Amino acid sequence: MGKRNKFKGKKVLVLGLAKSGHAAADLLHSLGAFVVVNDSSPESGSEEAKALRSKGIVVICGGHPEDILDHDFDIIVKNPGIPYHNSVIQQAEQKGIPIWTEIELSYLVSEAPIIAITGSNGKTTTTTLLYHILNIGGKKPLIAGNIGTVACTVAQNAAPDEVIVMEVSSFQLAGTENFRPKISVWTNLYDAHLDYHGTPEEYALAKSKVTANQTEEDFFIYNADQPEMRPYVERSAARKIPFSLQGKHAEGISADDELIYWQGEPFVKRSIIKLLGQHNLENILAATASAILMDCDKETIENVLSSFTGVRHRMQFVKELKGRTFYNDSKATNTLATKSALSSFKSPVVLIAGGLDRGHSFEELRPYMGRVKAVLALGETADRLIDFASSCGVQHALKADSMENAVQEAFAISLEGDQILLSPACASWDQYPSFEERGDAFIEAVMKL
Repeated sequence: MGKRNKFKGKKVLVLGLAKSGHAAADLLHSLGAFVVVNDSSPESGSEEAKALRSKGIVVICGGHPEDILDHDFDIIVKNPGIPYHNSVIQQAEQKGIPIWTEIELSYLVSEAPIIAITGSNGKTTTTTLLYHILNIGGKKPLIAGNIGTVACTVAQNAAPDEVIVMEVSSFQLAGTENFRPKISVWTNLYDAHLDYHGTPEEYALAKSKVTANQTEEDFFIYNADQPEMRPYVERSAARKIPFSLQGKHAEGISADDELIYWQGEPFVKRSIIKLLGQHNLENILAATASAILMDCDKETIENVLSSFTGVRHRMQFVKELKGRTFYNDSKATNTLATKSALSSFKSPVVLIAGGLDRGHSFEELRPYMGRVKAVLALGETADRLIDFASSCGVQHALKADSMENAVQEAFAISLEGDQILLSPACASWDQYPSFEERGDAFIEAVMKL
């Protein structure tokens, strides 16, 4: 408990009363800190606010008072989604107050080592796959972070003989100062969240904080096939474990068409792997390398690789019906993810896509549209998507007014041997509160067939 004592008597402002803010405030209060929680939204009978107040924590909702920083706070713990141009954050930066997200807090209180996984794509699949391997291998893993469980809640109860497998986003990593995982994983780097970070460089710098504090006692697993990551990789002081899909390499973990290699030696046959897609092979290499470094035995790794079929809503096999196979890839909220999904198939695809219109181009999909025989277009981007599909020579490009209608039309157009794929290439918020609810609507519509 020694390192937790540093919060006793400290004044901490928790900015944002969401799940992570509530957990952070609760933890800091239990460690003896003086905590104030501030949220811009109206309170409206918030159960979280009521619960925190019952413990003596000050909660201020409905806006940011101009004098909020007059309390001389030692630390600010902010919700990851709050941008850095927020007025309170800007004032705090001018005053030199450390601004953290709760994953910094989770590191500072955790007695268990942390495996931190980040990347533009593949974080959730890698995190989930690694958790399964470690769990079956008897390594007592705990899963936390951006995947759905607040990291500091998991960390405060973690024992030294456990290990936290933590999915971390660029938003979370931007607010770290001391964060030092035992193993860090960076799956890939593509431009994303530029509305938040401002520039591709700032986004990449935030991602690189996953390894920034590591030393030669730690491990850094990274994508060696992306030269754009090299400058950030070179700055890491950790022991570097590259992964590559470009044939056998003497160092790290690599793959050719037949085998996965560890340090240049054959490790497992690719034919045992159940998870579809070249992009998922990157995730498999990263998770496998992490498991090897955690002393998981080869038999355990093989058993999981031969049974793991993916994360719900990410290239999730749903059903086979009359020779058609249905896949739910609702988590594909950008064109890069949909491109990866399309590249997984050799047989004809009936694609259900579309959603929130952020004005982004679909051009990245053009080289893969040759395998698409039909498009059912949903949501705000439907008309643009139909125009794009037609320009690619897709036989059928139709607008669907609901998910159920899209699935019915896709089934009617398809033939035996076709793949029917929901991979929207867009966020869900024009029609659904989350990509999970969109994926569930797809599954429900498939089951109705």
